[in-house]
Amino acid sequence: MTSKPQRLHAPLPWTELLTYWVLSFGSHLYSFYQLHRFSKDHEARLERAFQLEKGLIEGFKRDPSDFEWSLWTECAKRSLLWSLTGHGVISRLTSILCPKLKVHALTLYGLLAASTVLGIKGVSVLLVHLGVTFSVALLRKPALSWTCNLLLLSTLHIQPLQEIQKSWYTTEEEYYLLLFSVAVCGLRFISFSLEHCWSPAASGEAVQLCWLFSYTFYHPFFYNGPIITYKDYVEKMQRPSEDESAVSHLLLTSGRLILWWCTAEYMIHVMYMHSIQANETYLEILPPWALGGLALALVQFFYVKYLVLFGLPSMLATLDKLVPPKLPRCVSIMYSFTGMWRHFDEGLYRWLIRYIYVPLGGSRRGPLYKMLSTGLAFGFVCLWHGGNDYLQYWALMNWAGVLMENGLKSLFASPFVHDTVEQKLSPAMKRRCIAFLSAFSTAMLILSNLVFLGGIHVARVFWKRVFIQGWSTITPPMLAFLYCFAQVGLEWTSHPA
Repeated sequence: MTSKPQRLHAPLPWTELLTYWVLSFGSHLYSFYQLHRFSKDHEARLERAFQLEKGLIEGFKRDPSDFEWSLWTECAKRSLLWSLTGHGVISRLTSILCPKLKVHALTLYGLLAASTVLGIKGVSVLLVHLGVTFSVALLRKPALSWTCNLLLLSTLHIQPLQEIQKSWYTTEEEYYLLLFSVAVCGLRFISFSLEHCWSPAASGEAVQLCWLFSYTFYHPFFYNGPIITYKDYVEKMQRPSEDESAVSHLLLTSGRLILWWCTAEYMIHVMYMHSIQANETYLEILPPWALGGLALALVQFFYVKYLVLFGLPSMLATLDKLVPPKLPRCVSIMYSFTGMWRHFDEGLYRWLIRYIYVPLGGSRRGPLYKMLSTGLAFGFVCLWHGGNDYLQYWALMNWAGVLMENGLKSLFASPFVHDTVEQKLSPAMKRRCIAFLSAFSTAMLILSNLVFLGGIHVARVFWKRVFIQGWSTITPPMLAFLYCFAQVGLEWTSHPA
C-alpha cells in the first residue's frame, strides 16, 4: 500500500490563492495590452526602421525580428516539415514490416536528409568531427576526449573557416543550419566519448561506430535538439517495438503544436517586442506597464517558441520509443534560477549534470567543489552558445543566482535558523516568506533572461528605469506582482510529480 504524496508547500486559504491567480493573470494581460497599444502607436516608424512584414492576420503587421523564429519558420516551410514527415513515415513502416532494420533505415534516412539540406560539404564537416571524436574516444581518456571535442567546437569561431563555409551556400540561413548542427552534434560527440571512456564496450568497434552514426544523424534531433545522452539513446532504441496505435498521441500532440505555433505568431502580430527591444530610444520612452509587458513578452515568446521547436522532434522521438526530455515549463511560474535551469531545457540540464557537474565533484565534495562545478558548467554553456560578451554576463548572473539560492537554502537548513523558523512561523507563513524571497530572485532571473534575449543594452535600460529611477514607484509594485507569480509557481509545483 502506497502512502498519499505530501504537498511540498503548505496550503493557503483559497481566497488568498485566488487573489494571487487573478493578480498574476491580470497583470500579464494588462501589461501585454499596454505593449500592444505602444506597438500600434509606433507601428509606422517601426515598419520603416525594422521592415515589419505583411501580417497573416488582417489589419496587423508581423514582426520578423526574432532571427531564430524566422530561420526555423522559413526552413520548416522549405524542407524540414517534409523531411520530418518522411522520418515519421519510415519509422512506422519499418516498425511494422522489418523492426530489426529500423535503426539502420533511420540512420541512412537521417544522413541523406542532412546531405540534402546541408550539402555534401556541410555533412563532410560533421563526418570529419565524427571520425576524430571516435578515434580519440578509443583511447578511453576522458581528459583527452574533452580537449579534442572542445577544439572541434572552437572551429565554429575561426573566421577563415566561417568564410569558407559561408561560400558553400547561397543564403545565410543555410550556413546557420550548418552552424547549429555542428554545435548540437558537438554535445552528442562529447556524450559518446565520455560514455565510451566510462563503460566497457559490450560490442565491437564497428558496432559502436554504427551507433554513433545513428545517434549523430537521428533526424528529429539533428539540427536543434532537444538533447538526450548517448546512453539513453542506445538503450531506448534497442527496446523491442510495441504494437499499440500511436494515432491518438500523434493527433493530440499535433493539435498542441498548432496551438503553440498560432500563439507565437499571434504574439509577434500584436506586440512588436523584438523590434522595440532592438532600439534603445523606444526602451526609454515605454510607459512602465508597457516596459513590464515587454519583459514578460520576450520571455514568454521564448518559452512558446521552444514548445514548438522541441515539441515536434519530441513527438517523432516518442513514436520511435525514445523518451525525450520534458518540454519547457512556463516561465511565468519559474521563481528561481535553479528551477529555470532544471525545467526549461531539461535535456541540456541532464547533460551538464552528467558530464560536467558530477565528474567534477558536484555537491559530494563540499561547497568549494560545488561552486567550481557549477561555474564550469555555466562557462561551458556560455562557450557553446558563442562566448560573446553578453553571454558572459548572462552566465555570471546565473552562476551568482544559483550560488545565492543554494547559500540561502543552506542557511535556512542550519540547526539554529531552522529551529527558530519552525518555532516562530506557521507553515503558511513560511511559504509566504519563501515567495517574498523568490520575488527578488525572479526579478534578477528576468533581468538575466533579458541579457540573453536582448543583449546588455536592454538589461541596462531595465535596470536603470526599474531599480534606479523607479526604486520608489516601479520597483515595489513590480516585486508585489512577482510575489504573486511566485505563489502561483509554488502552488503549481506543490505536488510531487
